[in-house]
Amino acid sequence: MAAHSKTSSYRQTGGFSFSRLVLWLVLILAFLFYIMPVYLMVINGLKEATHVSLSTMWSLPGSLSGGGFTEAARKLWPNMQNSFLMVIPATILSSFLGALNGYLLSKWKFPGADVLFIIMLFGFFIPYQTVLLPLVRFLQIVKLYGTIPGLILCHVIYGLPITTLMFRNYFAGVPSELIEAASVDGASMLTIFWKVMLPLSMPAFIVVGIFQFTNIWNDFLFGVTVVPNPSAQPVTIALNNLSGSFSVDWNVVMAGAVIAALPTALVYIFLGRHFVRGLLAGSVKG
Repeated sequence: MAAHSKTSSYRQTGGFSFSRLVLWLVLILAFLFYIMPVYLMVINGLKEATHVSLSTMWSLPGSLSGGGFTEAARKLWPNMQNSFLMVIPATILSSFLGALNGYLLSKWKFPGADVLFIIMLFGFFIPYQTVLLPLVRFLQIVKLYGTIPGLILCHVIYGLPITTLMFRNYFAGVPSELIEAASVDGASMLTIFWKVMLPLSMPAFIVVGIFQFTNIWNDFLFGVTVVPNPSAQPVTIALNNLSGSFSVDWNVVMAGAVIAALPTALVYIFLGRHFVRGLLAGSVKG
């Protein structure tokens, strides 16, 4: 009986190990598939321009002199600063305003709240291209055209629909008894938001912040349209401008692509765990 039990357990363990082996094999192949472009960009960015070609693109650099990274960093650094000056305020403002909207639309049901929410969501489906002309004209009227504050305003307004949606869904899972208890104690609507809802919404802020940071950092259309001055443009436009009209230094272009993608990659590396937790927290209704 004991021998039969051991044999059965061994078979079950063997089958389970085989399935895990297949799973790990699929995951490793997927990892290699997605890491391949990054590998090519890094190793070719580390080479000198004369050593970059189709025949040698898979080979490692002969020396670690910096290759195109030094030149790419020098050219992109001013625009990297512009991107940081744009993306950090825009992410914070759009997240905070989205939290306020989500709180009001989920916990303070005023007449027409659902209709207003649907109207706001329509903004999420309006393509950027359809509003460029009136947007540029409006920014010219308010004296923000060609400036980083103008870019911040564009991203804050365009980010409100999705941030409002995320926070509304998150706050809908917060027990209404907390709001009622704070109201009984004499707290006002804004006091409840500031002292009760905001401390509870940190997981949602992480999710929304990562989402907004990534979208705003990677934007190209607003950057090239709203800010025509190359010295004030974000890094995505400067990266596009690294390609010359007649010749291209591919080591510099690939190094620039790695540098431009590094901030968003670091955000996901350090906050990815909290991102998943925030998504799970928003999916559970209390």
